[in-house]
Amino acid sequence: MRGQVLGVDARTGNGIVSGDDGRRYSFKPEDWAARGEPAVGLYVDFETEDNRALTLFPVPGSVAAAPAAAPASRAPENDRNKIVAAILALLLGPLGIHRFYLGRTGTGIVMLVLSCTIVGLLATGPWAFVDMIRYLMMSDREFAARYPREEI
Repeated sequence: MRGQVLGVDARTGNGIVSGDDGRRYSFKPEDWAARGEPAVGLYVDFETEDNRALTLFPVPGSVAAAPAAAPASRAPENDRNKIVAAILALLLGPLGIHRFYLGRTGTGIVMLVLSCTIVGLLATGPWAFVDMIRYLMMSDREFAARYPREEI
C-alpha cells in the first residue's frame, strides 16, 4: 500500500501514515526500512498489519514537504479592543474609566480623583481626548503589545 507520512515524533521516532485507502497507520522506528529518517509529507510504500504500517520505503521521486515556517512576527493576542477604549475615553474619559479598562489602574485612580474638582476636570478632559486619539491612531499590533492582558 502507499500513503503519506503525516507526522513523526522527534523523541521516539513513532509516526503516522495516511494510507491511500483513507485509513491511518502507526509505525515505529524499526519499521522504517530505508536510509535516513521518515519526514512529514513523504510519500511511502508500506505493508499493513491491522492498524500498523510495516517496512516503510519512500517512493522514488517523492519529496518531503518543507516544514511550515512560523510566522515571522505574529501579533500579540489581546482581548481588549482599541475602539472600546476610545469610546470609553470619549464618553467617560475624565473619570479614567478607559484607563481601568486597559489595566492602567494607577493613572485611572489619578484621573478619577482629579475629576472631583473643576480644575481637575479641566486637566483630565484633554488628557482623555488625547488618549482617545492615540488609541485610534495606534495599529492593532502596537495596541495589543502596549496593553496586554496580565496573567494572575
